Amino acid sequence: MASPAPLIAPRDGLSEALAKALGQDMLAHVFAVGEDSITVRREAVAGVMISLRDNLDYQQLMEIAGVDYPNRPERFEVVYHLLSVTKNHRLRVRVSTDEATPVPTIVPVWPNAGWLEREVFDMYGVLFAGNPDLRRILTDYGFQGFPQRKDFPLTGYTELRYSEEDKRVVYEPVRLAQDFRNFDFMSPWEGADYILPGDEKAGGTGEAPGKGAPSPMTAQEVKKADEAKAAPPPTPKTTESPAQTGAGKTADKEATKKSRDGKQAKPEAAAESKPSAKAKGASTPKAKAPAKAKAPRKPKAGGDA
Repeated sequence: MASPAPLIAPRDGLSEALAKALGQDMLAHVFAVGEDSITVRREAVAGVMISLRDNLDYQQLMEIAGVDYPNRPERFEVVYHLLSVTKNHRLRVRVSTDEATPVPTIVPVWPNAGWLEREVFDMYGVLFAGNPDLRRILTDYGFQGFPQRKDFPLTGYTELRYSEEDKRVVYEPVRLAQDFRNFDFMSPWEGADYILPGDEKAGGTGEAPGKGAPSPMTAQEVKKADEAKAAPPPTPKTTESPAQTGAGKTADKEATKKSRDGKQAKPEAAAESKPSAKAKGASTPKAKAPAKAKAPRKPKAGGDA
């Protein structure tokens, strides 16, 4: 299976180094999709983390996640994601537990594990022995149940919100913004029997109200439409003879009549090709020279300045 994410460069000799450093505390080592995952004993998880940090250079704890498998005797898995900055490698560490058995805390190894363990406790109910402040962190203090468990119902609990009207936090029953719908697996575009919201206003489309949108074209209809588009255009109509244009002797006779000013109508092309005599003898008029500017008139003596 190809990895959907950027591959992590494999670390040579990691399997032998893990077996040597962890010994019997490591229950399994799996390399899949370019990633290394190990399963360790629950009671030894704190010592395993110290060994991975000090001996195998995994300096950072990136995340702690929970997984719920309701059919297993130990239904929960606590998954630790470690990063080696110097080796540029990531390692996943897993431990399993049930609802009553606590997992040793790793806060003394990585202090940021305190909040991460609280998240897993809040969402799954996994207990962490030795955590200095194991309280809910995402839900309310009075919240009952654990939302990330597979058997957690979607309704039947209360939620809190801040009320602008009451100017305080109020508790209300959980209400889903959108109820689950019972689908009949029939596309409404093919014409459903029930009335869809908005179809009761259908008008002018040729479809009866409540019958859904028009059915799509079949494959044969689509093929015919494509062939009609691909067909060559019809031959354009041309006028090759005077009879086709409606002209003829009658039109020519009308064209030879004299106009009111006594001049005979001539074809436009001939008029353009033969210049008139007047045009031949006429010379191009010369441009007039600009008038000479007049000198300003001198003021009369004795006037006011």
